[in-house]
Amino acid sequence: MSFKYTPNTLKKLEELFEEARYTIRFEKGNFNSGYCILEEKRVVVVNKFFNVEGRINALLEILQSLVVNEDELSGEMLKWYRQLREQPDFGKPDSVQTQMDI
Repeated sequence: MSFKYTPNTLKKLEELFEEARYTIRFEKGNFNSGYCILEEKRVVVVNKFFNVEGRINALLEILQSLVVNEDELSGEMLKWYRQLREQPDFGKPDSVQTQMDI
């Protein structure tokens, strides 16, 4: 599969987080890794100065560490989420672009 860093891909990732009942906020702050996860409140804060590629990579990295209840996802989103999770190097920015398909 091939994965492109486009605004459409970012929108689809944002929808995935929304269906998983997480809120994404793009704000400025002093984040060591470019993002912060408030698990108790199900809020993800990503550095607002990231470009589209940086935002996608941050969200993929965050998604790796979250426990997503697959029962909350719609059919299409569940299929895409499982495709993301099945990738052997899921969340590694250098190889995501050549292996994922939207």
